[in-house]
Amino acid sequence: MTENGTHNENVETLASLRARADQDVSRHQRRIERLTAQLGQPRSFYVIVGGVAAWTGFNLLAPRLGMRPLDPAPFVWLQGLVGLGALLMATIILITQNRQTRHADQRSQLDLQVNLLAEQKAAKLIALLEELRRDLPTVRDRVDEVADAMEEPVDPHAVLSALEDLKDA
Repeated sequence: MTENGTHNENVETLASLRARADQDVSRHQRRIERLTAQLGQPRSFYVIVGGVAAWTGFNLLAPRLGMRPLDPAPFVWLQGLVGLGALLMATIILITQNRQTRHADQRSQLDLQVNLLAEQKAAKLIALLEELRRDLPTVRDRVDEVADAMEEPVDPHAVLSALEDLKDA
């Protein structure tokens, strides 16, 4: 298979994995993620600031215009609305982040599996090259400690243990 063919196959595989992950998303989750995406736009910031300014301005100017303010200072209703909005916004952001974290964990697990397989293949290739080097009569046989060490596949348990030791230190 050509390098370009392998690249296309990898892209197709990634697209398939993403499509499969998106199929598992509930209707509610999709709505929340669309809302999160909308709230994450700069215009949302301007709408909120404009709304608060309009609310405050109207309630401060209403008595001067001979009208009764809907929410006189200290703007208890506005504070309640802002608090409720913040609570809802934080909740939908957490819901979205939880799904993104699950996907990141799955991708990390896949990366780890692919990396371990690639490491095993590399160790096998080194072992085969070293065997070939030793068997070829035209190549001087010598001890290569680095190659000998690289022939041994990495023990994932030892790596995990070393990472945990570093974290605890």
